[in-house]
Amino acid sequence: MKKRAKMNKTQLVEKIAERANITKKKADEALKAFESVVTETLGNDDTITLVGFGTFEASERKSREGRNPRTGEVVKIDARKVPKFRPGKALKDALK
Repeated sequence: MKKRAKMNKTQLVEKIAERANITKKKADEALKAFESVVTETLGNDDTITLVGFGTFEASERKSREGRNPRTGEVVKIDARKVPKFRPGKALKDALK
């Protein structure tokens, strides 16, 4: 089995700068702006759709019961919003 490479934020900024032919500083600013817009949009219960790439949305998780793994005690897990990403067709096809 092939070991998977992991890309961190610094490496992502370098790749963006290289592909867009911009400085690393500009690429970092663009990435931070993207993160900020996604966070703000999902916080407002809106959705971002990038055709072919995918959709970012906020999803509601219902409250439920869980167990403390150490004690086995039943605990209540509150309802909350979580981010969700659904890949688009072009992204799925690129991974085949």
